[in-house]
This record gives sequence, C-alpha cells and structure tokens, in this order.
Amino acid sequence: MPLIEIDGLQVEVAPGATVMDAAHQAGIAIPHFCYHKKLSIAANCRMCLVEVEKAPKPLPACATPATDGMKVKTHSPLAVEAQKGVMEFLLINHPLDCPVCDQGGECTLQDLAVGYGASASRYGEAKRVVTEKDLGPLIATDMTRCIHCSRCVRFLQEVGGLMELGMAHRGEHAEIMPFLEVHVGHELSGNVIDLCPVGALTSKPFRYTARPWELSRRKAVSPHDGLGANLQLHVKNGRVMRVLPQENEPINECWIPDRDRYSYQALHSAERLTRPLVKEGGQWVEAGWQDALERVARKLVEIRKARGGAAIGGLASAHQTTEELYLFAKVLRGLSSESIDHRLAQAEDARGEGVRWLGLSIADMEQMDRFLLVGASLRTEQPLLAHRVRRAVHAGAQLSLIHAADDDLLCRVHAKLITPPGAWVHALAQIAKALHVAEVEDVRVSDAARTVAESLLGGERKAVLLGAVAQNHPDAGRLQVLAQAIAQASGASLGFLAVAANSVGAQLVGVLPGAQGLNARAMLQQPRHAYVLMGVEPELDAYDASAARAALEAAEFSVALTAFRAPALEACDVLLPIAPFSETAGCYVNMEGRLQCFHAAVKPQGEARPAWKVLRVLGNLLSLNGFDYDSVEAVRADALPQGQEGIAAHLNNAPVPAGLGPAAARADLVRLGETGLYDLDPLTRRAPALQAQAGAAVVSVGRALFEQLGVAEGTPVRVRQAGGRPVRLPIHCDARLAEGVVRVPAGGMAGADLGGRLDAIFIEREEP
Repeated sequence: MPLIEIDGLQVEVAPGATVMDAAHQAGIAIPHFCYHKKLSIAANCRMCLVEVEKAPKPLPACATPATDGMKVKTHSPLAVEAQKGVMEFLLINHPLDCPVCDQGGECTLQDLAVGYGASASRYGEAKRVVTEKDLGPLIATDMTRCIHCSRCVRFLQEVGGLMELGMAHRGEHAEIMPFLEVHVGHELSGNVIDLCPVGALTSKPFRYTARPWELSRRKAVSPHDGLGANLQLHVKNGRVMRVLPQENEPINECWIPDRDRYSYQALHSAERLTRPLVKEGGQWVEAGWQDALERVARKLVEIRKARGGAAIGGLASAHQTTEELYLFAKVLRGLSSESIDHRLAQAEDARGEGVRWLGLSIADMEQMDRFLLVGASLRTEQPLLAHRVRRAVHAGAQLSLIHAADDDLLCRVHAKLITPPGAWVHALAQIAKALHVAEVEDVRVSDAARTVAESLLGGERKAVLLGAVAQNHPDAGRLQVLAQAIAQASGASLGFLAVAANSVGAQLVGVLPGAQGLNARAMLQQPRHAYVLMGVEPELDAYDASAARAALEAAEFSVALTAFRAPALEACDVLLPIAPFSETAGCYVNMEGRLQCFHAAVKPQGEARPAWKVLRVLGNLLSLNGFDYDSVEAVRADALPQGQEGIAAHLNNAPVPAGLGPAAARADLVRLGETGLYDLDPLTRRAPALQAQAGAAVVSVGRALFEQLGVAEGTPVRVRQAGGRPVRLPIHCDARLAEGVVRVPAGGMAGADLGGRLDAIFIEREEP
C-alpha cells in the first residue's frame, strides 16, 4: 500500500490510485473540470495541476499515479499559480453570459473562477463564437461556453457504449459535435447535462424555467422500470420542475435513464384528472368525492349480490406503490373476487412457486462471466442494467441471447439464436439438449445452440435472464421451465427482468389471481360484469388491445383510479383522480428485492388523492374489515409485516412444472409487439420531450418480406390482426429481424387498434 504525503497529511492509498484519489481520501479539494470518478482519465483541462516534490513542473493530479514516499502540495504558491494560469486560459473565450445561463448557481466554472480567476481579463481580442448543435428535443446547447473537458464524449462512449459525440479540430478551433449532424438518441443521453461543468449542455425542457437556488430538493424512487433508480425531484411553488439522479452506487450509481429524467413533464399534462368524474347519460359530469365513492360502492355491491364476486375483475398497474397494491387486492377480495392481476401484458398465467426476481443483486451484474438473455430487449427494458451488462462484457464476460431481433446491444455478443417468438421454446430445448438435460428428447442441436451451451458451461458466475417478451410469451410456462433446466445444468442463476417499478412488490402483496380467479388476459377475453382499474390504460397495457377495449365497452360497470383522463378509459363509468408518485408516499420493491420508500414531493393537484386513501375510504363504504388506517406506514406494516427480511424469504424463481417438449414454429407472419422505450406507463406516454425523442411509430419487417411487398422505405402500409382494426403505418426495412417477424410497438396509440402482442399479423401494401 503506497504511503504518500499530501499537504502534510500521511495517506495510505490502494495500488494504482492517483494523487486525486489520495486527495479525496484525505478530504482535500483539488479544482478540476475533466475528471469524473466514473469516466476514464483525460487530463485535458489541466485545472488540477499540483506541485510534486522533485518534479520539474506541476503535474495533473487526476493522471499522476500515487507512489510510495511521494510528497504533494495542492495549494502551494506554485500550484495555485498554475491553476490560476489555466483558469485565465479557460476564460479567454468564455462568454460573459452568467446572468442568462441555465447553469448559473450550479456551475463549476463559475465557482472556481471566484477562487482562481482574475478580476479583469488581459485578453483584448475578439472572442470566438461556436455555432449551436441540434442534439434533439432533450439537450439544449450553447457551445460557445464549452471548455472541452470531453466528459460528454467519454460518457457516451464508455457508459452509453455509443460514441454519438466527438471533438473535432484542434486548439481554439476545437468543437464538440454530433457525428454526421444527427440527433443524440441514446437512452442515457441526458446524463451529459449533469456531467457538463459549464452551461454548454443543459436540459431543453427545463430551459429558462427556474434558477437552482429557487428549487427545493426531494428524494424519490423511479416509478418506471424495475431497477428502482434513486431520484431528486426539484420543486418550485408546488410544481416539479426537473429530475436529477440521486447517487446510489448499488442501484443506479450516479446515472438515470432519460425516461426517469423527463417523465415529470406528464405531471403537468392537460390530461391530468383533478376532480372525480361520473357518467350521466353518456356524458362526463364532475362530482364530489363522497358522491363518486358512494356510487362505486353501491354499484359493486349490487353486482356482487346479483352475480357473485366472480363477476368483478380487478386490474392494477405494477407502477403503483406497494401500499396501494395491497389495499387494492384487499378491496377486491373483500368483494369475494379472486380475479385480480397486475400482469396485463402477459399472454399466459405462468406463475412460479415464489416471487419472481432478478436472482442476484444489481451490482453483481458487472461481476458475471456468462449471460443468456431470453426475449429481452435490454436497452429498451432496462437501460441502466444494459450498461452494467456492457461493462461485464468489456471485462471479459460472454453474452448470448435468444430473440426475434438482432438489436445492437453496443457490446460484443458471443452467440445468438435469432428466431420468431414461436420458435423460442425449440431454441431453448436445443440448448438444454446440448447441456444433456434428460427430459429433452428428439431435438436436433444447432451449432449456435451448442455454442451457447459451451459458453454457459464456462466461467463461474452465470445468469439466465428472461426479459419482458419472454414473460409475456404465449408459451411462457415452457420457456421458464426450460430456462430453469438450463440454469441448473450449467450452474447459473435464473432471473426475471422486472417489467415495472413494483412488479416484485405486486407479487409480494398478492395482486395475482386466486385459485378460482382469472388472470388479466382471461378477464379481458371473458368480459366481467364490472372492472376495478388502478393506474392502468387497458388498451395500451394489455396483451390484446382490441380485446381490452371490447371488454370495457361490454362491462355493466367499471371504475378507474387514475391520474389521467385517457381515451382508453372513456368506456368507464367513474373516474377517481389519484396522485402520481411525486404526490404520494409509499414504497417500491425493485427487481433485486430491495425495499425503497419515499415521501410526497408536492401536494396532489386539485382534488386528487393518494390511491391508498381512496381505497381505504372505499373499503369503509363497502363495510369491509381492516380498513382503519391513519397513515401509509400503517398500511405498509400490514402489507410487509417483516419488512426487508420478509421480502427475501419470499424470493424464489422456481417455475410451476410444465412440459419440456419443443413447440412447433409458426409459419405465418408473427407480430413482435414490445413496449416502446417511452410508452412504458401513463407518465412516459405524456411527456412531450420523450415522445419527440421517440419519433413516429413504424412497422419494421425483414429484408425478404420488404422486397416481397415491393414498396419503398417509409411508404404507408396496412397492418391488422384478428379482432382488431387495420392500422396504417410507414414501413421500415430492418435486416436484423428474424424471417416472418413484423415489429409493431405496443404500449402506444400506434398499436391500440391491433390484437395480441405476439400473435399472427397481416400486412399489405396500400393500393393507389
């Protein structure tokens, strides 16, 4: 362990540490711009120059290795003179626009200029001006302010895996610019805003709306994917103005995906529901809370008495808090209904023996030696988990996958089986046969499957992970059994990539059908007389959008607890306004089984109320026992009586036994209906910046089908599915798709008129 002296303090550092690391360890601040603990060393800003004994000139602390016996002075006259000289050079061309700069008040250059800048400039020539760059709807640019620290370039290359920005030219002509003048479209791109030490890159939606010193900060947890990223909500006058990452090394490190950063825009959407609505004569009428809840209670009791509890179905979103989901299930079971579910997008009720989870910790993903991804569009489903997988691959891990699309994961893929969804059972059976799983017979093993099996047999730390498409698959049960057999034969762990923020929490508190109940798809295929909905938009969330719409239209009565008035809920009879995650308290359980609690950042808008309070009152009006809660903590104590320890005891990915035989591949065209990156939930769907970033939906087909149709790129075509209505979308040729696969996104309005997400689809060119 090298022992160095820094500013008179003796510091023992790890081998390979730098002077900057030693200074941080000793609590000594060294000014810097280009250095960042999560990025590679660039040493191009030179602001961290320090005096090192016996060195002929000041050295950059970020790039100088700490050696045994080294003596460093960070604030000696020589070091300070060098730092002031660097600051003078940085300010030569920097514009004096601090009063109008969005970075003002949290600008590193501004802060350090106070200590190291002169009161006047000796530079009398005209300053250079850099033309602005159009990076898309998320990031605003003022490139004249850029000091060429290269943090943004290094982040997108090293963390994002895609070098969308680069530095061109030299000297004072150097510029940061996008390659080929295209938008920056990476799903983590917004992090360059936090990394930029000046006002060159700022948030376009937040631009000119508030000053940092006007904002109060509240901690929160992401309500979107199952990672559970920690957030800071910045609030002004009771309104969420922006969202930044809250550092949490085991979960999200210091990054957040763009959908976590910009979905706050939906909180102020024109579709926000702020007063209860009831339907009178086919028209929506505003009502008081008492009248609306009494109408709901009265109607549900009437239907239960007339047709039994089985006539009532409950569909809840796993983006709601654990407390809300617990009370939702409690109300439905109090009405004698066992038809309760949160898995609207699943085609099959393939439950396991416990609560499905990742199977390992999020942080351990980087330490894995082997991965097998089954039906996982990783960058779309889990942007930050994709980053950890990339880091593992760069460290030597081998990544194999089974999917219907050969998407670019921005890292090397060791082996892959790109086949239509109907052939995934057969693909897994081949791998199982190559691993000598006894139950699998009469399967011919392909070279690709044998390569995957050989990969899984190597290494020590291995994981077989099932993504959203595999979990929503019509043959999900057999996929899970085969995946478990492969994991056991290779010594790997089996894991599920949680689709929603609280997928694990929803399972823990029993938002699942009982022995006599129906799952979500069955509830919509066999319409119930009444539906109770919470946080869902059935047409967009369900496996079969057309069946969901027909079921709601056929229902005698339906009530939705929702934060938004959506077209997908127009068939309901009562809409009750509930608070989104920023306006309520509660907890989520992320995919690794970690319980994370948060408090409301702002008050609910209008007459909206936290869903747990609405359900508590509804339970009382229904004369149900056990609804005398006076706080969200009291609900949590009932829902998770043993807290974190109790959660760990229920985590178990063992599937329910099913046949291991291969399924025949489908010969017709099959839809690949993945949930869009920015169509995951009601919040992301209503964030204008995210929707602009996503662009218009297209129907993607393989090259053979594209040539068979004889159309040009971007030409509108008609697609339709059984039970749905024809949809007109521009066509895109995607050579990465398996033969016979038609990719049409789900979760957005583009797929709201279609049928099953992985069912047969028909495509035809439009006649002139």
